[in-house]
Amino acid sequence: MPRKAVVVGAGPVGCLAALSLAKMGWIVEIYEARPDIRLPSSQASLARRSINLAISSRGIAALQAVDSDMASRFLETVIPMKGRYLHDERGRESVQLYDSTGQCINSIDRGLLNKGLLDKVSSTENISVFFEHKLATADFDARVLKFESGRGDHMRIVQVPFDFCVGADGSYSNVRRQLMRVIRMDFHQEYIPHDYLELHIPATFDAAGTPQYRIDPNYLHIWPRHSFMLIALPNKDKTFTCTLFAPTQDLDKLSDRTAVLEWFRIQFPDIIPLVGEERLWDDFSRNPRSSLICIKAKPYHYKDRVLILGDAAHSMVPFYGQGLNCGFEDVRVLETLIREEKVDSQMLPAGVAVDDRLAKALDRYSATRHPDLVAICDLAMDNYVEMRHSVVTPLYRIRKRLDEFLSAFTPHRPSEETKEQLARTAFPSPSAGGWLSLYAMVTFRPDLSYATARRQAQWQTRTLNTSGWVAAVCGILGVGMFAVRSGLFVTRR
Repeated sequence: MPRKAVVVGAGPVGCLAALSLAKMGWIVEIYEARPDIRLPSSQASLARRSINLAISSRGIAALQAVDSDMASRFLETVIPMKGRYLHDERGRESVQLYDSTGQCINSIDRGLLNKGLLDKVSSTENISVFFEHKLATADFDARVLKFESGRGDHMRIVQVPFDFCVGADGSYSNVRRQLMRVIRMDFHQEYIPHDYLELHIPATFDAAGTPQYRIDPNYLHIWPRHSFMLIALPNKDKTFTCTLFAPTQDLDKLSDRTAVLEWFRIQFPDIIPLVGEERLWDDFSRNPRSSLICIKAKPYHYKDRVLILGDAAHSMVPFYGQGLNCGFEDVRVLETLIREEKVDSQMLPAGVAVDDRLAKALDRYSATRHPDLVAICDLAMDNYVEMRHSVVTPLYRIRKRLDEFLSAFTPHRPSEETKEQLARTAFPSPSAGGWLSLYAMVTFRPDLSYATARRQAQWQTRTLNTSGWVAAVCGILGVGMFAVRSGLFVTRR
């Protein structure tokens, strides 16, 4: 008889984890604190959240490893973005491609992705989904979770036995909080002094009444302003979702309509015609301001009982576009380790209290995944500086051109054979096998771990720095020798 896995959290990562476990033979139950987002009553709250995400090679590789047909269907709904489209203070525009071989990141509707995954798990025979069940307590040794279901006088406690628990319940994870009671978890939480706010660019209409994009949809649009920035991602309905990232103290000063519109006229003069004054003020005044948090933890598991994935284990700032991709990759890595350890989904023999194989797989996950998760959390923080400031500096542009030149002979994407290995091996490539930009390794090479990509990028930077000093010294010596031979230096007595 199959064992039961309980997944806490019905977001994209939780749904993919459930599908992965079900594919491996487990009976799976998903418990979600919120109502079903597919219900009409949930649409208003969903509309106030960012409605699109950036999915790239790592997330796609994970979807394909779990269900290749499902991955193909989702890829039909994405909008490819081939580079950054920069807008400066004077309204001038420039383009920076992500990859010289034409690879793209993809804007995908958050609601469409989550609803599609929920439809998939709901139609899978050995998966059940329970909404409006909030985790209250967990006894991992007794393998019992307690959920609060209902509200007020109708609230009741539901006890749920389990064999294996996966916590995919977000940055403020209840599973993680319960896990911290039974293990010595190193935990770091950091808020950065910036908030974010959602705005929207509506569609325009042609003479026939057909909606059209106001700006090019095949780019991630960025308005970098050194200490803050605005970005825009395209949606299928010809609109753009914009996100303003700015210091909290700066946003606190924008307390009325006049101040907000004047600030936008100065900082983003080309945005007001795209959005419209009334819509801009309406979005700015009504949409919630949210904080940005970075969470690091270790370990991620307890015995063979429980594991946390996604934002529950490693919430990161969104500036590398890797939050969703990393969470999906968590699921793929977990599946490869479970298969490598030959974990059986069937009930344990009588008298056996611990599944040693599962415990070993989870232990390997915590040990090997932690360096990668620390690396991408740090890289995401660093990329904020790049997006809001460095992208417009001459030094950044020179380095980008140099990376493109040096990487001309290095594969920018894994081979077909390597892609197939991603379903069986966490990271089949020990290095890029040449020279690639950090962005290309993180975004387009799922066969490389995040930690490997960061180490190689650090080596490349040291190499360039050393080469620069050598070139400078050689240049100085060359000029000196030329001057001596030309008699430019004369000893005076």
